[in-house]
Amino acid sequence: MRKLLIAFAVVLAASSAGYSTNLPDNVKNAINQDFPNTNFRFDGVVILPDNTVYLPLIPAKLNSDKELTIKATYPSGKTMAQKPDVVIFDNDYVLLKLLVDSKGQKSVAKLQNPPQEVRTGLLPQDMLVPRNLIIPENLKNIIGNLQITTAKDTGLIVPAVKTTASSSQINSLAEIPQLKNKILYVASNLSKNVQVMNPERKNPGYALQQENIPISLKGYNDDFLLVTCYGKKSMDVISLADDKVIKQIEFKTQPDEILIDNKNNIAYIASGEDCSIYIVNLESMTVKKQIKVNGMCEKLTLSADGTKMFYNDKQTRTIWAIELNNNYLLKEVGKFPNVSKIAFINNKIYITSRTKSRLAIIDYETMGLMSENAIAEKPVDMLVYKNYLYVLGAVGNMVEVIDTTTDKLVETIELNTGDGFPSKLNYIDGTNLALITDAKAGVYTIIDLDAKKIIKTNPIDLPVSSIVVANRVRKIGK
Repeated sequence: MRKLLIAFAVVLAASSAGYSTNLPDNVKNAINQDFPNTNFRFDGVVILPDNTVYLPLIPAKLNSDKELTIKATYPSGKTMAQKPDVVIFDNDYVLLKLLVDSKGQKSVAKLQNPPQEVRTGLLPQDMLVPRNLIIPENLKNIIGNLQITTAKDTGLIVPAVKTTASSSQINSLAEIPQLKNKILYVASNLSKNVQVMNPERKNPGYALQQENIPISLKGYNDDFLLVTCYGKKSMDVISLADDKVIKQIEFKTQPDEILIDNKNNIAYIASGEDCSIYIVNLESMTVKKQIKVNGMCEKLTLSADGTKMFYNDKQTRTIWAIELNNNYLLKEVGKFPNVSKIAFINNKIYITSRTKSRLAIIDYETMGLMSENAIAEKPVDMLVYKNYLYVLGAVGNMVEVIDTTTDKLVETIELNTGDGFPSKLNYIDGTNLALITDAKAGVYTIIDLDAKKIIKTNPIDLPVSSIVVANRVRKIGK
């Protein structure tokens, strides 16, 4: 196979990246001294580990990045550890504590004579303002051009799709402790909205409204949900603590698949129409680079170490590899019919053909075909776990497990989902579990990847096209 340097353009996409507020490192360090693991959200909001929220005021004049001390607090004489209502640092940065009363009303401290640092500061102008926030009259200037939503504005929350009358209990958590305190975000062909579900319930509790049918749905850090939709040239970033779109990342054309690299805090966003793969910094939620690639890219796959990416050009049916740590060197893997999924492990590329029910195994160094094996009928997805490859077959409702050290079939897991059509293998980060979703039947199957067996098949009120499993987060101000 020929090798060539990718004909790419790496673009600093400032025009489409959007604005992002980054607090200075010395401000972050001053907070982290008392509250390690504080969440400094990309819109500037500071969320302490116990969910206490501070809103930053950016000074009119930015001082140097020296080590900070606290100039003043309200009430006076408090330390950061005591979480005062107002903190003023000696570089004039100010933190305003979000105050929530017993009725859920949100406000900031009302000061008779606000100090100059407070009066002249400005809230980040890309900040998601807490709903129905009350700002004292003598501090109205800190708002700038921000819009404050009212209590009547419920954000994205709308009624869920429910096809049965009652929200029946499943009682699965006692058997599956890994699902304790989890929440499911579900895309279904029955609705354009994202359904929000408790794993213990058959029915969704509520839904997050979308304008169009989702293409790709991915979670990041249990804080955000990334959503691309048909007919839309942007990707929504939904804050799970607010149930609200906190940012829309714009692209030149419709973004399609989302691929998350949690180790490096970046996302790869494919746009087949633009023959591009965009790299998004997930800490700032801005576009870092645009990589122009050969053909209409789809079926993105990332190696475990994040150094290689693979994709299929759906126009020419050609598989390509990109060496992300080697100046984006592009390698042609070869042409394969009706590719459904690409996987990479032990320096081998695994490619399934949906119509041929075949698994091709390619040596990465030589790009030579090592073998081509019969596989579960109509393979639709693959999952790499440790040294094993799990291949999902839609027609036979089964998962075939292959030992990638020998490339031999070692286990077949029968799903027993009747006339369903299993569609995706969804790994639950940090566990030994995967959820198998079904695009036809109202079920999802939980499998133990170590034991290579089914733990439970749960009923669900709607067929699933995509699912995200996240830790349950406390809602801001609740």
